[in-house]
Amino acid sequence: MTPAKAGDKVPAMKPSPARRAPSPEKPARRYVVAGQTVTVPALAAGLHIAATPIGNLGDITLRALEALAGADVIACEDTRVTGKLLDRYGISTPLTPYHDHNAAEARPKILRRLAAGEAVVLVSDAGTPLVSDPGFKLVAAVRAEGHVVTTLPGASATLAALTVAGLPTDRFFFEGFLPPKEAARRARIAELARIPATLVLFESGPRLGAALADLAEGMGARDAAVCRELTKLHEEVRPAPLPELARHYAKTAETRGEIVLVIAPPAEAAQPDDAEVDDLLRRAFVRASVKDAVSEVAAATGLPRRDVYQRALALAKEGDDGAR
Repeated sequence: MTPAKAGDKVPAMKPSPARRAPSPEKPARRYVVAGQTVTVPALAAGLHIAATPIGNLGDITLRALEALAGADVIACEDTRVTGKLLDRYGISTPLTPYHDHNAAEARPKILRRLAAGEAVVLVSDAGTPLVSDPGFKLVAAVRAEGHVVTTLPGASATLAALTVAGLPTDRFFFEGFLPPKEAARRARIAELARIPATLVLFESGPRLGAALADLAEGMGARDAAVCRELTKLHEEVRPAPLPELARHYAKTAETRGEIVLVIAPPAEAAQPDDAEVDDLLRRAFVRASVKDAVSEVAAATGLPRRDVYQRALALAKEGDDGAR
């Protein structure tokens, strides 16, 4: 290799965005737990999805603390809420808001940070990000641009409620929040009533009584549980049939806090006969292809897909014969 001569232009080396040189002038990254200060290394570049406590601030993993302390920035829903968590553990990483109302504007800024080789931690106000929280579009955009996305699992209100409700957990369906308006809520409950799994829903305090009344009307006396303020000082788990819960919360003023409803699956029903299956298929054909209609009816009835497909073929043949 020929040595460079005086006056020669030497091309500048561009740092790889995936590797960051250490910054001696930057204060060491630390967190404090049980009175002990722990120094952590800089977090690897990329987007890190970190679960945070759903109530009790002690429900944070050591790995999440290390990531929060070692990141360049933390993207969060409400800087005041996340700020309390950071104060508890002596973490000074800067915060940037990322929520439903500013996501379109904030997302490109986070992508620029990642392109520059920074480490960004995404958190929600409580629990696991993206579950009834903003973040899906950010993760999709980050992956589309080829950046690393990793998860730091932890607290989840959905799973916490399932573990204490005393209802079947082998299969469950997460619905999130029901529609706030009565007509839409009742229509959605009618659809949910057919799902052969334990249901998990979120609800707000002011709407809890009305939601339980509609659930009792639409689903009957199914066993259920209201799980409120999980992991907090005033944690409440009230198991009872839906009508009983509806009556209780219709006259209960104290419904503040985070609320999860867990509802038992429907009782085993007799399998539909051919005429009922044909009727379901005809209605499905109006809005879906044969393939999708068969999948929909098989899921709704619990019948083997091959049996439903044979009924669909018979209906299609009848339609062809009638058209001749």
